[in-house]
Amino acid sequence: MAPNQVKIILVEPAGPLNVGSVARVMKNFGLQQLVLVNPQCDFLGMEAKQMAVHAQDVLESTVSVATLPEALQGCKRAIATTGVDHDWDAPLETPRTALPWLLEPEAQPAALIFGREDHGLTNQELNYAQRFIRIPTSEIYPSLNLATAVGICCYELSQIVAESSEFVKQNSPKTELASLDVVEGYYQQLESLLLKIGYLYPHTAASRMEKFRQLYSRTQLQNREVAMLRGILRQVEWALQNYQNYKQDSENF
Repeated sequence: MAPNQVKIILVEPAGPLNVGSVARVMKNFGLQQLVLVNPQCDFLGMEAKQMAVHAQDVLESTVSVATLPEALQGCKRAIATTGVDHDWDAPLETPRTALPWLLEPEAQPAALIFGREDHGLTNQELNYAQRFIRIPTSEIYPSLNLATAVGICCYELSQIVAESSEFVKQNSPKTELASLDVVEGYYQQLESLLLKIGYLYPHTAASRMEKFRQLYSRTQLQNREVAMLRGILRQVEWALQNYQNYKQDSENF
């Protein structure tokens, strides 16, 4: 997943403050491609730059085109945002349900389209998208500022990537797993100590050790973990030997 392969497209933005704020929030969440369709403001002017703060690179690399089809050139998938109900079959989805579709490897590069500050996207412009997002808001005041809407979607994109990366990390084989012979050495040392302290008895040792093997097999021990466990056993053996020596000395005395 690569969020920087998702274009943020603003159609006819009228406010330079909004454009600068969009550039800033894009950089906050790792997106870089900002495309403006027929901008109605000076998007490289002082106001925009002041709002962009440390996202000057995103702002200065902004691409300006005349039409939405030009902005979508090369994109394989596009999602449009809208706050208006339409009489078509395509459902209005939330960012969390729809945006993963843009991050699938076969989908990129992809686009996320935002409309004008005052009246959004026209029906004709919406026809260029395959899926549609509405950001859930309060019924009392449902209208969102353009930069805020972009920020919410950028945040969701970043969270999808983060959750996917964490899932892969948790389900990937652990690094430096201990080899079977290394773990076997630990089992032998453990069994010897447990026999010595009377936790195991010779006639039941094999069956009891099977339980320990099953327990440790579930954890997929790493080399450093086996070394730590064997260190504990060695310390116990040392303490046991010292105790026995002390006991003998006491009896002799």
